[in-house]
Amino acid sequence: MIGSLYETLEKFGFSHPLHPIFTHLPMGMIIGMVIFSFLGLIRQGKHFNTTAYYCSILAFLGVFPVISAGILDWLQLMEGQWNTFIIIKMILATLLTILLAFSIREKRKGSTPGKIFLLYILCLACAGGLGYSGGELVFG
Repeated sequence: MIGSLYETLEKFGFSHPLHPIFTHLPMGMIIGMVIFSFLGLIRQGKHFNTTAYYCSILAFLGVFPVISAGILDWLQLMEGQWNTFIIIKMILATLLTILLAFSIREKRKGSTPGKIFLLYILCLACAGGLGYSGGELVFG
């Protein structure tokens, strides 16, 4: 079934992995939420913190297609073989999803900007680890 998806895409001239296409939305939003949250801390600007919050929502929504495409690529291109970096990516993707959901919940509950910023930094660390381990998988 997964093979037929890739075969269909290849008939249209698309022979690349799917995962990299989707990674830019959540990763960009994670960087954005950290930057806007930081600006909100140093400038005491309500609008910066609100923008960071909206970035976190988009990042949260964006992780699901990324994870799905990553699993599809792993099954199709790596034949579902387990290795250290796949395990790391699965753990970090799960942790990132939980942290994003938690940061959204905490913002809605009215947590301090400092606490929210810390959660965003943890999300950025997960995103960095995901990018690094993905690079190791592809480029060795």
